[in-house]
Amino acid sequence: MDDWVVSAGIVRKPASLARFANADFAGFAAATYPDTDVTGVLLMADWFAWLFLVDDELDDGITGTRPDHIGAVLADIATTLRAPDDASAVPVGNTGAVRALGDLWARTAPRATPGWRRRFGAHVGECFTAAAWEANNRVHDVVPGEAVYVERRRHTGAIYVCMDLIEPMRDTELPDDVLADPVFRDALDAACDVVCWTNDVFSLEKERRLGEWHNLVAVVGHARGLSDQDALPLACDMIDARTAEYVEHEAALLAEFDTEPVRRYVEGMRTWIRGNLDWSRATHRYREGASDEHTSRYLEPSLMGGSS
Repeated sequence: MDDWVVSAGIVRKPASLARFANADFAGFAAATYPDTDVTGVLLMADWFAWLFLVDDELDDGITGTRPDHIGAVLADIATTLRAPDDASAVPVGNTGAVRALGDLWARTAPRATPGWRRRFGAHVGECFTAAAWEANNRVHDVVPGEAVYVERRRHTGAIYVCMDLIEPMRDTELPDDVLADPVFRDALDAACDVVCWTNDVFSLEKERRLGEWHNLVAVVGHARGLSDQDALPLACDMIDARTAEYVEHEAALLAEFDTEPVRRYVEGMRTWIRGNLDWSRATHRYREGASDEHTSRYLEPSLMGGSS
């Protein structure tokens, strides 16, 4: 993975390399997709590198305040993923993110069906649409309400994308009737919320030092007139309650669809919830001091075609 981010041109600065190494995205990939083959876990490590590096540019860099630029990058990404019936990748555009995505797609697409590729591409697009929404909020000093934040967080956290990858990594695919069933959607959304909200708790200090409001603790505190310190226990209670809801939805899903693909997907969601918690506790990603000066040292503006 370390070799790939350098050869793909998405990590160049010494400060970026040092911060990248401290994050242990390879360990995260192994913790969340432990049942895939060696090629698969190496691929997931590269996907995590791409997703987190792009996330840094969207959250902490100049791109995160430019909705129009995010839209232009999204157009290039959509073009790269535009041919779900063709496993070959044709990256479009000059940004490092799009070029690296082309390589990832060339290695991922052959592992899945055209239907999965279309679903995955749509979810990637929704991530960038939600990132543009966040950018617009920053430009206009808007703090989102709790309900809209919860819905958009599943996209800004790219968690639907990561849950999609359970299928090719576990050599399975959910049929359309399962994907369309409300019981499945309830279980999936609950699992996604637990993962994203857990991330918000661990990343709170870093994000608030940078003036970021897109965090469950900050949103809950703003809505209820509480400090971050007082809102934090409420957010943890929300995670506990949502985890209990996930367990209920999971049981209902298995009762309705007791099939091998569904069981494998459920195992993948459980592994994601636990693996995310274990990695979040261990990684140094959220323990580093965050400031505008510190951030400018590790960001790679060329990744998204912007400048610091």
